[in-house]
Amino acid sequence: MNIKKSIKIALAALFVAVTPTFAQLPDNDNDQTDEIDNYDFLYSEDGNVDNYDVASMENLMDEAFSLIGTRYRSGASGPGGFDCSGFTSYLYKQMGIDLNRSSRGQYTQGEAVASSNLQTGDLVFFKKPGSTTSKPVTHVGMYIGSGQFVHASDYGVGVIVSNLSDAYYTTGYVSARRIAV
Repeated sequence: MNIKKSIKIALAALFVAVTPTFAQLPDNDNDQTDEIDNYDFLYSEDGNVDNYDVASMENLMDEAFSLIGTRYRSGASGPGGFDCSGFTSYLYKQMGIDLNRSSRGQYTQGEAVASSNLQTGDLVFFKKPGSTTSKPVTHVGMYIGSGQFVHASDYGVGVIVSNLSDAYYTTGYVSARRIAV
């Protein structure tokens, strides 16, 4: 692992550590950085590639990390601002893959994945804890490995990396979907 990558990963981990876990997920289901050079976490423990195009996934991760800090804007799909589903649809669009524009729509795409089998690039879905909405999901992000996901969080927060193990996200976790690349 080179020093540049190590510094970037350390900064991302620090960012996750200092990000407040009490931030609320928006019900923003609206129907309307530097480069990291090596993604060892794209490989399984035995060194095999986990059923997807590694080069495409590296490009997807580069794009996602370059957008950290971009402001949250309801109904926006970038690149100057995003809501949650706008962020994930924007990322996949950069790879030539069209995702539905709402988190509800994205929830119907791809294949269901157990939380124990998450791979980098999987979409992770949440429903705001305590929500009385009939919507199956109200938030979406993209799994980046090591129990973390990147997402457009909320007003004043924007695109961040969060831990799936944070109480807020474990309570609101609904499901994950794998989009073929």
